[in-house]
Amino acid sequence: MNTKNTTPFTYLLLVCIHILSTSCTNSTTDQDNILLQEWTGPYGGVPAFDKMEVADIQSAVEYGMEENLKEIEAIANNEAAPTFENTIEAMERSGAYLDRVFSYYGIFSSNMSSPEFREVQAVLAPKLSEFSSKINQNEALFKRIKTVYDNAQENPLDSDQQRVVELVYKGFAMRGAAIDAKKKERYAAIDKELSVLYNKFSDNVLHDEENYVTYLNKDQLGGLSDGFIKSAAAIAKEKGQEGKYAITNTRSSMDPFLTYSTERDLRKQVWTNYYSRGDNNDEYDNKEIIAEILKLRRERVELLGHKNYAEWRLQDRMAKTPENALNLMEAVWPAAISRVAEEVADMQTIADANGDNITIEPWDYRYYAEKVRVAKYDLNSDEVKQYLQLDKLREAMFYVAGRLFNYKFEPVPEGSVPVFQEDVKVWEVTDLDSGAHIGLWYLDPFARAGKRSGAWATTYRSHTIFDGKKTVLASNNSNFIKAAPGEAVLVSWDDATTFFHEFGHALHFFSSNVKYPTLNGGVRDYTEFQSQLLERWLSTDEVISQYLVHHETGEVIPKALVAKIKKAATFNQGFGTTEYLASALMDMKLHLADPEGMDVGDFEKETLAALDMPKELPMRHRTPHFGHVFSGEGYATAYYGYMWADVLTADAAEAFTDSEGGFYDEDMASKLVKYLFAPRNAIDPAKAYRLFRGRDAQIEALMRDRGFIN
Repeated sequence: MNTKNTTPFTYLLLVCIHILSTSCTNSTTDQDNILLQEWTGPYGGVPAFDKMEVADIQSAVEYGMEENLKEIEAIANNEAAPTFENTIEAMERSGAYLDRVFSYYGIFSSNMSSPEFREVQAVLAPKLSEFSSKINQNEALFKRIKTVYDNAQENPLDSDQQRVVELVYKGFAMRGAAIDAKKKERYAAIDKELSVLYNKFSDNVLHDEENYVTYLNKDQLGGLSDGFIKSAAAIAKEKGQEGKYAITNTRSSMDPFLTYSTERDLRKQVWTNYYSRGDNNDEYDNKEIIAEILKLRRERVELLGHKNYAEWRLQDRMAKTPENALNLMEAVWPAAISRVAEEVADMQTIADANGDNITIEPWDYRYYAEKVRVAKYDLNSDEVKQYLQLDKLREAMFYVAGRLFNYKFEPVPEGSVPVFQEDVKVWEVTDLDSGAHIGLWYLDPFARAGKRSGAWATTYRSHTIFDGKKTVLASNNSNFIKAAPGEAVLVSWDDATTFFHEFGHALHFFSSNVKYPTLNGGVRDYTEFQSQLLERWLSTDEVISQYLVHHETGEVIPKALVAKIKKAATFNQGFGTTEYLASALMDMKLHLADPEGMDVGDFEKETLAALDMPKELPMRHRTPHFGHVFSGEGYATAYYGYMWADVLTADAAEAFTDSEGGFYDEDMASKLVKYLFAPRNAIDPAKAYRLFRGRDAQIEALMRDRGFIN
């Protein structure tokens, strides 16, 4: 998941609010605050992560807001006639203090959260919403933007300038800049209310992740690998339960436990804890919060003349309309649930043959799917795991980056770049031929208390050549379970795929070749495409033969095992596609429905029933903990974007497989970087893809890719 596409705090500020649940307060400070200071040191300056303190956040954001508003007022009240230079470029140049502050804020929010920070966050959220409204609803500023936009329609600017003007104008218009004063007042009030609700939603989910831990005794470890057991013991010890084994309420802990544990009652308990996050009918329950969010979102877009939130949101996406997004999902859905029925039948056959005397339930799916994998493909996931070392996978990603992008990754001298946690490591990225510095790559790989679940990529500084070239500071963040001392970190094939996926976002950041900060943004149903495509290089022969080696013997993964992996490539696609699509469809249908009087729990049940959702599996993200959609607005009515991007991915992958050099074909790699990575949002995504492929993507490629058609 890509969580940060841009840095300017003009019209794009609200995006950062919704993605990061950002915030501020009313206090005074000065530039002595470390979070506000310009970055110093090597590599064009780096954040002082080793000096940041939660206590500095509130005053730093306040000062940054004050300075940014002064800049905006100066632009809006400039007596000179509006031009691209004195209006749009001036906006692109504004907000430097806040840019720096939010690099630290993002760490506190996602990587190093604490009760102290959450208290600050709760106070700050409505304040920053008010600040954002002051910019988005500044009539004098929008009048100048509209003048520049109108002039550019008659006398087009350079392509980069034209694109920036269109994006800025559209962003302001979508945020209510053109409505009357009374509506603007209500719009701002709604944004303020939503910011509080988003923050509360996230806190509730984090509470349930941190407080629902399943502790095992020695006689409850059946089926679990030695590495997992050692890790679970270490976590239990950290939590003051030495001698026990902790299964935390996160996907990275839940998934392997449900796959391998022979203890069915415990599987049910762990499954229930995980899928009930935000849905325990207590003070941390999110259902009423979601209902209020949906009502406020509908009311806000009605102020702009839209029928519903989905219609408003998708107008600047590749899909353009909710109907187009639904058409794609509904075209795939029947094949997905049909495949689930086949998968469940296979699992039930094995359960019956074993005399287990059960009917497959959701907490059984992963466990028996693994047995089917072994029986059908003679493929044991734990056997595969022995060849998937985290460090080797990282080297494999560097190899791919070298072959496709001509990048070289070298660790920076120890202590030369500050980090916020001892497990975070940093590499310098340079051009293989010229040695030119491109940026720094930070890796925060391990799960810990206060770190949000999942995997994501972000930037602390994005590339631009506006006002001098800026190099990239990018990071990848994961939640791998840290191995016991002296043990290798072994991951599943799915986790290895996700590792490559998030690295794809980082490569998208590093390869940026745009002039203006705004152009580093992205279209949500397109920006996942590049990272999804990079997943394909994990299974290339070059990566397999060099980096998939046994963690103890160093032997390359056997060809026979590789053949089994590739043969099983479409295995369990019913589960994977259905659990994802159910969440994506739910996201869209929630925002198309009338929210007045909605009971969120009932709506989820009724919608799934209408879809004929298989009872043997849940949505990937149940509504009460669907953070993509309700902890902010980054993926609201946009979760379908992964499927949209999947169509592009499957189609682009076929372009590589059909080429003479396969996935390392030099001509294809050159087009990949030139048209799909480097432009970021400087080119309309549909046009960029046609430049790469020579035509639009075709859904048939996706259906072939998932084994739904031959």
